[in-house]
Amino acid sequence: MADESSKAPAPFDVRTVKALVALMTQHDLSEIDLRDGAQRVRLRRGTKTTVVTNTLPAAAAAPTPPAAPPAVDTTPGAAAGPSKKLIDIKSQTVGTFYASPNPGADAFVTIGAKVSPTSVVGLIEAMKLFNEITADCSGVIVEVCVNNKDFVEYGTVLFRVDPAG
Repeated sequence: MADESSKAPAPFDVRTVKALVALMTQHDLSEIDLRDGAQRVRLRRGTKTTVVTNTLPAAAAAPTPPAAPPAVDTTPGAAAGPSKKLIDIKSQTVGTFYASPNPGADAFVTIGAKVSPTSVVGLIEAMKLFNEITADCSGVIVEVCVNNKDFVEYGTVLFRVDPAG
């Protein structure tokens, strides 16, 4: 039996990884995240695309108003909101978005949470595989753009981050 197992490729040997990279290219996938027991391999293709926006909707600024400028304005987000440059955290795959690791658990992040590039901000399930979504930037979450269990497409904005926060 040891001979049979030595002939079969290990889940994460070089040939398997090369085959996965070829499939990613063939099917235009940007990321694959696989686990086999304690082993894990995450393959990412290309550069991560982040979009910096120049405006912030007033509704998003209202829950966590930024530091007020010297002039006092009673309208939430009227003066400080539009001038902020935010970073969008986007879905890198199609699937169902989950805000927490399991039902009943606290969300990975909420408005006001500080994130780093390695912070997990959610999960996306596609074909019964769960892919962790990391912030890939530093800052403070200022807007949650999707709800738990929402279906998301590739490129859907999940969160907006204020890098100055």
